[in-house]
Amino acid sequence: MKKLKKEDISQDVFNLYDDYAHNKLNRRQFVEKLSIYAVGGVTIGSLLSFMSPNYVDSLLVKPNDQTLDSTYTNYDSPKGGGSIKGLLSKPKDAKSKLPGVIVVHENRGLNPYIEDVGRRTAKEGFISLAPDALTPLGGYPGNDDDGRTLQRKRDRNEMLEDFIAAFNYLKSHKDCNGKVGVVGFCFGGWISNMMAVRLPDLACAVPYYGRQPSDEDATKIKAPLLLQYGELDTRVNAGWPAFEAILKTKNIEHQVYIYPEVNHGFHNNTTPRFDKKAADLSWERTMAFFKKHLIT
Repeated sequence: MKKLKKEDISQDVFNLYDDYAHNKLNRRQFVEKLSIYAVGGVTIGSLLSFMSPNYVDSLLVKPNDQTLDSTYTNYDSPKGGGSIKGLLSKPKDAKSKLPGVIVVHENRGLNPYIEDVGRRTAKEGFISLAPDALTPLGGYPGNDDDGRTLQRKRDRNEMLEDFIAAFNYLKSHKDCNGKVGVVGFCFGGWISNMMAVRLPDLACAVPYYGRQPSDEDATKIKAPLLLQYGELDTRVNAGWPAFEAILKTKNIEHQVYIYPEVNHGFHNNTTPRFDKKAADLSWERTMAFFKKHLIT
């Protein structure tokens, strides 16, 4: 079997995977369309395996990292899903209260990648909370396919309430200094935008390739935004010009970066959509943004 490399894969395959990951194709349709590209020693099985997330080899901060306190907690979400589970992470050696960051998952629940992002954030000197909006349905089921299926069963506005409740929980946590920002990916990018709409005391927001709020909602934003997009992500990027126009008209503080020649999901280091250069640079900018608005 031919060992696949990212450069061997047509952009059409990445576009198909994006449709599949965002529920525009079911698995049968995805496999059928993928079969077109199973040529020259490349099998459908090898393509599926290559495009699927690899959580085993991708963790940057181990769950048992000795420099962190990283444990699951539950908080109340009265308007959302009731009691929500989340991963709460902070440095062990903190001598004072810490700035807080909510880490919002994609459209598949709190998977190992998002837990890892929560720990990465804590390693930078923050107290992070990564909630699982699938908690009312039993939580992240252990694989992304089933996670997407479960998340489709929840109303996105109820899930938004879960993350607003997470903000309130973290803001009043005994180890938090009361300044809280948010970073989210894909579905979490939309949640990050909407938290900026809904929460006037949100300190800042970093949406990664997230759907934009409606024009009316966008005018309500008070928090500084750092917006991160991939150039090849035409589906999400189509909403950016209208959003940008409102941000400029309303003088809403924002920075935007559109990383060249990268796909939706470029920060996620578990799939071949990952682009290390763009991911590293975007994360450096994210941490600098948080330190500016949550610490200084």
